Amino acid sequence: MIKFFRRIRQRLVSENKVSKYILYAIGEIILVVIGILIALQINNANEVSKERAKEVHYLKNIKTDLLLNNKNIETVIETRATKIESANTILEYFEGKPLEDLDHFNHNSLNVYVFHKFYQINNTFQELTNSGNLALISNDSIKNNLLNLDALYKELKGEEEHYNFDGQELLYKPLYKTVDLNPVLKKFAYDVSKGQAGENVALPHEGFETILTDLSHKNGFVMAVYELTVMNGQLERMKEMSHELIRLIDKELTIN
Repeated sequence: MIKFFRRIRQRLVSENKVSKYILYAIGEIILVVIGILIALQINNANEVSKERAKEVHYLKNIKTDLLLNNKNIETVIETRATKIESANTILEYFEGKPLEDLDHFNHNSLNVYVFHKFYQINNTFQELTNSGNLALISNDSIKNNLLNLDALYKELKGEEEHYNFDGQELLYKPLYKTVDLNPVLKKFAYDVSKGQAGENVALPHEGFETILTDLSHKNGFVMAVYELTVMNGQLERMKEMSHELIRLIDKELTIN
């Protein structure tokens, strides 16, 4: 093809047809430019295809994280709901319910004392943000919802820190000063493990009676009810946002 155009150019020059040669040269330049533009367009299309493949990969992984995280959220909500119930049960003793069933009191109080933080499963989102690749997510609704979910998670962590502080000041400190924890923990372990751990020991009735006169300790259970309820509300909102994100991702993945 190159030889063909070269022969035409040489013939025009030899025949002294300058005007035709100029037109030919312009046409040749136009062809070269068109070829370059086509090559660029193909290259851009390939790059777009590669970027879309990366985006789809991330979206699928985000969906997997969200599904796992929602199961985790449901478990934590259920666990914290039992703690709210236990705290309300203990408050009944502070309000005058006779302390007759020490096992019942011990189980419910320790259910509130023991607290586990919630950690979100968001590995893909962290990878995107840490690598600076969040811009790969082209759907603004998905991107904004991911950022809002992360903001709500940070809000929840702040509430957990507040709960831990109140627990230290209002629950643990009075408890450590008043009750012998050795039999308390042994009996709790024995009960929750159905006899596989701990010991079936006698509980300190006098220590429990004393702790029920401590207003700080009572307020600790009051705050536990309030703060655990707030945190469960935050977890419910996170779950709703996750469901909406999964819906948006499913819709986005249907786009070719």
